[in-house]
Amino acid sequence: MSTETATAAPETGARTAEAAELITDARRRIDDLDGRIIGLVQERMAVSAVIQRERIASGGRRVNLAREMEILAHYRDQLGRPGTALAMTLLELSRGQI
Repeated sequence: MSTETATAAPETGARTAEAAELITDARRRIDDLDGRIIGLVQERMAVSAVIQRERIASGGRRVNLAREMEILAHYRDQLGRPGTALAMTLLELSRGQI
């Protein structure tokens, strides 16, 4: 087995050791970013739950549709059309059980 073959992990799809190393490092970075994103989403969900509890306790509605439209527009403006789908998923997660 050659050194290049041993180093170029087939799961990366790379054909050289250098490319495999770069991909492996980048994937580690993505895994780290994903962990941080998940943590931020969980934090967002907790903050949203506080807002919902206070809104309901004060006689308001659970969901503020005008605010949700602002969030959708913000994500769309920053990330394009896929941003809208991402925002919808975040809003769904943050609404909790309805």
